[in-house]
Amino acid sequence: MTGAGQGSGSSAESAPALSVVVPVKDEAGNLLPLIEEIHAALDGVVDFEIVYVDDGSGDSTQNELSAAWRRFPRLNVVRHRVACGQSTALLSGVQAARGDWIATLDGDGQNPPADILKLIKARDATGDPRVTLVAGERAERRDSIVRRLSSRLANGLRSRVLKDGVRDTGCGLKLIRRDAYLSMPAFDHMHRFLPALAQARGGRVIVVAVGHRPRGFGRTKYGVGNRLWVGLVDLFGVLWLKRRSKVPDVEQWKR
Repeated sequence: MTGAGQGSGSSAESAPALSVVVPVKDEAGNLLPLIEEIHAALDGVVDFEIVYVDDGSGDSTQNELSAAWRRFPRLNVVRHRVACGQSTALLSGVQAARGDWIATLDGDGQNPPADILKLIKARDATGDPRVTLVAGERAERRDSIVRRLSSRLANGLRSRVLKDGVRDTGCGLKLIRRDAYLSMPAFDHMHRFLPALAQARGGRVIVVAVGHRPRGFGRTKYGVGNRLWVGLVDLFGVLWLKRRSKVPDVEQWKR
């Protein structure tokens, strides 16, 4: 995987407060509208950068990102030559990001970028430094019946087993501290378990209702087969990890 560049930015510049990480695979047609919308929502409100990760797309995604990269100086691009999956794409984006906080968005445009500000506001309102993850919860799903059903089954089982207090980990809109993300074990499908993984490390997770809208172009890559059944092994692996994680109550004496 390689970075395609950083526009007019450079490593000598101060890091932005927020990095918006968007993993994509075969999302031609959805790219430019979402990038424009991210800018419209955040420009002048928060110092930000955008990191798109092209996970081995076979359509014109690479060409569209190349054109957008030349147009938007805040856009950075990472490309996987071979598809590795959403979790690996997210990790590549977080590793390439420079912000202390990461906002994640699905590349299909179903997450309204303006809702990133809701997550930031909720984080700041707590005044609690233990908050490491703010999870979006889709108030009204705008998906097919099959996708809603598979998501409901997967979320219900995960929530019952892990007891993480989050009903919708499938929502792509999240705000997470970069160092917390990078401290988590990396494995395929880990993005579905971010709340439980954050809690296992002593972090506090809060949930915020966010919007959801129909996909603009293309087709969803998830259904019952690759959302529910493939996650069962991961689910019990995360349960094992959570039960064996220890968060010490530390007292340190300094001179």
